[in-house]
Amino acid sequence: MTVQDKAKPARKKSGAASSPPLLRPLDPVRRRTEEVVERIAAQITEGQLPAGARLPTEQAMMAAMGVSRTVVREAISALRARGLVMTRQGAGAFVNSDPTQQPYAIDPDGLGSLGSVIEILELRTAVEIEAAAFASERATATQLKTIARAAATFSRAIANGDRAVKEDFDFHFAIAIATQNSRFVGFLEFLGGLIIPRQSIRTFEGNAELQTRYLESVEREHQVIVDAITARSPRKARDAMRRHLLNGKERYRQLALEV
Repeated sequence: MTVQDKAKPARKKSGAASSPPLLRPLDPVRRRTEEVVERIAAQITEGQLPAGARLPTEQAMMAAMGVSRTVVREAISALRARGLVMTRQGAGAFVNSDPTQQPYAIDPDGLGSLGSVIEILELRTAVEIEAAAFASERATATQLKTIARAAATFSRAIANGDRAVKEDFDFHFAIAIATQNSRFVGFLEFLGGLIIPRQSIRTFEGNAELQTRYLESVEREHQVIVDAITARSPRKARDAMRRHLLNGKERYRQLALEV
């Protein structure tokens, strides 16, 4: 039986209401990402998507719900941060085997303010500076290429006018993998797309020029990080990542004044 079959509503039992199906068009009035998150979360908590079940593919959800790939990816990141799903590279997203076993959680609903964005950036700073240093010392030749490729993918995405949330996350995730330390990887997996501020706070809506200016700054800083890690310089890697994250804090403070 496929997950899509599992996602179909069960026949109503006497006296019990069945949940609406997962794969159906969305209400056009509500915010896309939030409704996708709520719908999948309901399917999980009500047992229609059981532990270990594979979620429908991005393409299936995009087609059935009438949403973009960005919306689906942001929703999966939010569900992952809640501990409801886990992702496996190349395999997709799966319902967490025990979503109750999560000692620490960041509620995505509380990340819509500038203050919360800055708090996440400060948390990342405490971890990712050393991750960059370790990556510069430990990355394999293949991992160095993956980091550089992730930076190039980010550049292509913003050139196409995309918000590049997933591409930004993938760049930082590639660095975490290159530390050869699974704890760094687990930390970023846990936070997911929430580490990217523009997923949590909709600063750029209606202002494409402001978004482009911001993302081009991020792009330049990514390249400095790539160069430092490729040069095998822990000091330069630390400095580059520190500047990137501190600049991110400052940019968001400035953006808050401009919008």
